[in-house]
Amino acid sequence: MNVDTSRQGTPRQGPGPSGRSLLILLLLAFVGGAVLSGWIITRSGWFDEPAPAQAAIDRNVITADPASPATEPVPPSMATGMLSGPVPPGALDQRVAELENRLSLINVQAQAASGNAGRAEGLLIAFAARRALDRASALGYLEGQLQLRFGAAQPNAVATIIRASKTPVTMDQLRAQLDEIGPSLGSGRAENEGFWDAFQREISELFVIEQQGRESQTPTQRVQRARRYLEAGRVEAALGEIEKLPGREKAADWIAKARSYAEARRALDIIESAAILEPRGLRDATGQPIEQPSPLAPPAG
Repeated sequence: MNVDTSRQGTPRQGPGPSGRSLLILLLLAFVGGAVLSGWIITRSGWFDEPAPAQAAIDRNVITADPASPATEPVPPSMATGMLSGPVPPGALDQRVAELENRLSLINVQAQAASGNAGRAEGLLIAFAARRALDRASALGYLEGQLQLRFGAAQPNAVATIIRASKTPVTMDQLRAQLDEIGPSLGSGRAENEGFWDAFQREISELFVIEQQGRESQTPTQRVQRARRYLEAGRVEAALGEIEKLPGREKAADWIAKARSYAEARRALDIIESAAILEPRGLRDATGQPIEQPSPLAPPAG
């Protein structure tokens, strides 16, 4: 049996290197053509549609003349005040008069604000002086401020406050001293009262007929009422009760202190009212007179 050794000994061979190179070149050419076609289509704008908003904006654009510079619009507030064209006779004078009226109004408002500030400062000074007297403290710098601000308007009140600050009296001192001398004042016996005078007074107090609704006039009741008045802060009412006692000589020191206390508080009330309502004479921190009337002052009728 004869076998064809030549056909069996030689294996089958695929495409050679030249065939593979040809396939690669064809593939690259295809890809390059596709890319080139896509680039041409996108650059030509076949599939692009103009945006409506952008088109409307483009239609509304006004091209300015490059030779003429851009000018900003004039605000309405300035346009109304500008004079265009020939000025009528008297228009400029009227404009100047309006400006002068505005300046005068601004000046008046500034003076009013300054005057009200000066009154407020004066009222604070008066409050501080009252607090110092209530605490039996020295006035210190408040003394100079009182003289500067209220010395011309209320000199007597300022002098009374300064004098009271030299020997200050407090409410607690008045209460304590009245409790101390109260029993001797309640007896109703004067210092130079003789035996016969004391006997007559005792007999007269045994039978006392008083009208209904009338306060008792006995020394004991008067002292009790004076204590109640002090508790309520009514020094002048308490002073009036003690001054009516037959033995008021024993309370001479207390009466003097109570009077000083009451006079100082009346003076403080006066300068506090002056800070609010004083029409003239009040001064500010620099010593200048406050000419602006108080907004709380009653209108001149």
